[in-house]
Amino acid sequence: MSAERPILPPVRLHTEAELARDALAAPLLAHAVRLARWAGPETRVGAGGELVEAQLPAAAEHLGLTADEEGAAEASEAWRLAVDTGLVDVEDPDEDAGPDAEGTATAGENLPLITGGSPQDVLAIWLDGLEAAYSDAIAPVFDDFADLVSEDGEIDFEALDWDPETEADFLDGVLTNLYLLTVGDGDEETAPVPLPALAASMIVPDDMGEPTDDILEQVSEAMMRLDDQFRVLEPIGIVEYQPVDETLLTEEGEDGEPQADEEDVTRYGMVKLTPLGLYGIRSRMLDAGVDVPVIGDFTGKGADVLLAGVAHYPEAAARAEAELWLASRAAEGAAAELLAAARGSDEQAPLRRLHCQQALSLLGSEAEPAVRAVLDDPELGGLARVWLAELGAADVPAPPEPMVFWLAVDTIAAHLEVEGDLDELQGLVESLTGRHSGFFDEAWRVDHPATADVLEAMGQLHGDRKKAKEARKAAFKARSRTEA
Repeated sequence: MSAERPILPPVRLHTEAELARDALAAPLLAHAVRLARWAGPETRVGAGGELVEAQLPAAAEHLGLTADEEGAAEASEAWRLAVDTGLVDVEDPDEDAGPDAEGTATAGENLPLITGGSPQDVLAIWLDGLEAAYSDAIAPVFDDFADLVSEDGEIDFEALDWDPETEADFLDGVLTNLYLLTVGDGDEETAPVPLPALAASMIVPDDMGEPTDDILEQVSEAMMRLDDQFRVLEPIGIVEYQPVDETLLTEEGEDGEPQADEEDVTRYGMVKLTPLGLYGIRSRMLDAGVDVPVIGDFTGKGADVLLAGVAHYPEAAARAEAELWLASRAAEGAAAELLAAARGSDEQAPLRRLHCQQALSLLGSEAEPAVRAVLDDPELGGLARVWLAELGAADVPAPPEPMVFWLAVDTIAAHLEVEGDLDELQGLVESLTGRHSGFFDEAWRVDHPATADVLEAMGQLHGDRKKAKEARKAAFKARSRTEA
């Protein structure tokens, strides 16, 4: 009975204006902008566009960084980002000027967009910066560059033991898992994720019980690599990161790996996507051809598109989508449109009616005329009565008995389609049969396309053996009736 589900759950994004402000506040881009404005005719750059070493102390001082090797490294990184994002244009030295020749730098065409462009312009610049930071994050790590240079002066790339595609695939997988953990339940607030858990999500097979020593060693190695990568990615603003406690590295066991501290997992690093990070990772996935829905996708579309689109959304996300859809519509007209879209006998119709009912729950008494208009509708009359009763409306007519059983079958069919919490579904099944004496004696007669499937599922779910047997017998009768 299942329909096609979205690959990823929907994400709630901040507005482009809010995201642009976050982008400009990201330390690495903020430093790049300051250096782009600082650059002038006297700025000296090398053949690769980098600031010459003699310029780094002045650049670091301009950024308020420490006058040491670390400050110079940060200034160099910010300058490279300014070049990569078009905030600075570099003119390389003349090829005939010799190996020590220097180039010049001028303001790039993107620099005016930082203050004079739209939020989309700022975000486009930031996304270029994210790609540059991402490339740095997957770059090989080595202790001594001289060890990689062969006798003829060429770089021995094989000695790096580095496969860029493998590194990129691994980091993409990690960021996708972090994205899923952040948006999976549709809530906005998500706790930071321990770095060991994130590393294990990529290494430990799903069907593995107790991890082997080899697997644990791989997780530990991956964790330390991720620690390096998140330190690189944090300044561009996609994550809030608490690094691995460096004192752990001095508390190693016989295998040379950090020792586990079950008392305080935060010592092993904690990472959380920022709102800007959600936007950035979603943009990268969209570029890769992945369908990544966002809450608000259906705001300007019809109720039929809304109900079909949120069919398999987490409950919080479906509610948020419905709230946005309803916000621009008059209550009575919106209710009438939702109810019309909920009709049908196809496999997805029960789920549409469930989401219709949930959307209607966000409306007040202004929607009452539209709901009362469907009281006699065999498909909608039951949910209409439920809505009116919850509203506290007067003069709600009692439903005819066939409608009661039809609504019960329709409701369970919808819950089976979403494949939610089995305990919750079992509770619903037992509650329905407990309220209606002789439920299965009547339920098999219900003229609903899912009657037999629902009764069969009730037989599997019901905790009472006698009731479960009655459900299976009723399912057999329902199938025989439809096949006759």
